[in-house]
Amino acid sequence: MNAFTDIMVPEFLGTMILILGGAGVVANAILPRTKGFNGGWLMINFGWGLAVFAGVFVSMSSGAHINPAVTIGIFSSGAAEFADGVPATFVNMLVYWVSQLLGAFVGAVLAYLAYKQHFDLDADPAVKLGVFSTGPEIRSYAWNFVTEAIATFMLVFVILSFANWPGDMGPLAAALLVVGIGASLGGPTGYAINPARDFGPRIAHFVLPIPGKGSSDWAYSWVPVLGPLVGGALGGLLVAVL
Repeated sequence: MNAFTDIMVPEFLGTMILILGGAGVVANAILPRTKGFNGGWLMINFGWGLAVFAGVFVSMSSGAHINPAVTIGIFSSGAAEFADGVPATFVNMLVYWVSQLLGAFVGAVLAYLAYKQHFDLDADPAVKLGVFSTGPEIRSYAWNFVTEAIATFMLVFVILSFANWPGDMGPLAAALLVVGIGASLGGPTGYAINPARDFGPRIAHFVLPIPGKGSSDWAYSWVPVLGPLVGGALGGLLVAVL
């Protein structure tokens, strides 16, 4: 096994495409003077779902995790491999995580470049941050953590359960699952359900020269990282005992 070719490249590229598409649809829906301005929550849900669809296809050779919560879920389930020929070891899990985080950062930068002229316009700093990372509608760190953990538990448990279903539902199933989670459980926190999806773009927001961007809200940043990791691990543990 070559960790670079078997894990890092596909996971980096898959997560990059995921964030480029996902952050892109959010930018289209909320930044001023875009064609999709005020497109609404369901537009964002379907945009993220289709971004998952594309990201999964790009990263099939590594198992298409594109999410540290999925990786820790597989690890917690006791599976022997993360993908064909990729042992489910702690070191390999860290390689997945680093690849996903880097891909998420680059994807966010590309989304910024695509919408740079719109980021340059006057807008609420929270709107500009919202393209990159999630935030709660009602700030309560404990309950926000619970929401993210529950939503990610649903994501990982269902994804790992795909293996027990006849046939291969593949990328389309993952995409529709993400749309459904966004529509059902995304209201309180914006459903990060993916630590790399939130943390990588938040770093990009912090370093990019965005006019009037305001704070990157680091006080909240641990919630969409730890909540999904806990939810993903619980999803994997439940699969292991069923």
